[in-house]
Amino acid sequence: MSMEISVIIPVYNTKAYLEACLQSVLDNDCAGCEIILVDDGSTDGESPALCDRLAQAHQPLVRVIHQPNQGLGGARNTGLKAAQGEYLLFLDSDDTIAPETLSLLKAAAASTGADIVAFNFCADDGKGHLTPMTANYVQAAVPFSAANRPEFLLSLPSAGFRLWRKRLFMDSGVRYPSQVWYEDIRTSLKLFALAGSIHTLPDHLYRYLARQGSIMRSAKVDRNREIIDAFDDLLGWFHRQGSYAQYADVLCRLCIDHLYLAASVRVLKVDPHHPLLAEFAGYLREHFPAYRKNPYLGQLSKPRKLAFHLLEGRHYRLLAWLFRRRGASE
Repeated sequence: MSMEISVIIPVYNTKAYLEACLQSVLDNDCAGCEIILVDDGSTDGESPALCDRLAQAHQPLVRVIHQPNQGLGGARNTGLKAAQGEYLLFLDSDDTIAPETLSLLKAAAASTGADIVAFNFCADDGKGHLTPMTANYVQAAVPFSAANRPEFLLSLPSAGFRLWRKRLFMDSGVRYPSQVWYEDIRTSLKLFALAGSIHTLPDHLYRYLARQGSIMRSAKVDRNREIIDAFDDLLGWFHRQGSYAQYADVLCRLCIDHLYLAASVRVLKVDPHHPLLAEFAGYLREHFPAYRKNPYLGQLSKPRKLAFHLLEGRHYRLLAWLFRRRGASE
């Protein structure tokens, strides 16, 4: 039997979550699949040995690779290089997948031949409550490409919410950057544009655990500046591909979503006077001077529209207060 799917699980100091993560994969139909644990230089004294024990207990389905720390992106690249499957599924080691995931993905890949099979996810509060969430901006009954549905690039860029044909990476040379934040923005959006066909499933297959120690919930405020590096990378790539004009409106909306709105809110919740807020606004004005006329702007949700207007008016303290109030009520 040919190898269909390689499940790649980067591991860094997640001993408390790894066994549940792996078990969620083992609870699937793993025929034609392999599972690769990439121990990314864990320093907790237990995760490397735990990876070895789990691989030993589930040979030959599970294997482990140990490497010096290269960050999430570097660990994914290591798994990608070692993968023998035609398709790749990236799973963070503190998250899980539903028991029907691999069966549905194998069937969808076989029936459509799509380069990307996209699906939805649930937010897991760690207390047994799953909240269904939408990951994809386009939900279609038949495969499509970004060339005819460019708004698909407005989907959440998280790597785990898709099944990727390995050849997309190998033919393009696109890889995850190491030791940076926002690695998915730098990678997924390029692959969306490169894919010959994308197929969407309505199912909520990935279960994302929202925990305080995760990267995007970190209080390292200054590192949010890396969103600018990510957009420099992304916009430069589209220019080099000769497809910037084709996707200009979508790229503008992406900059509004990720750099102007999301990154600004992360910063102002900690410090409403932080200089990054002006830097984010300046970046948007410089690269997309007509951003207020963007055709996708009217499709913002009501909370995002409110955040947009408050940012435009520089009402940072009020916006920070609203988010603190919302957090206290959840």
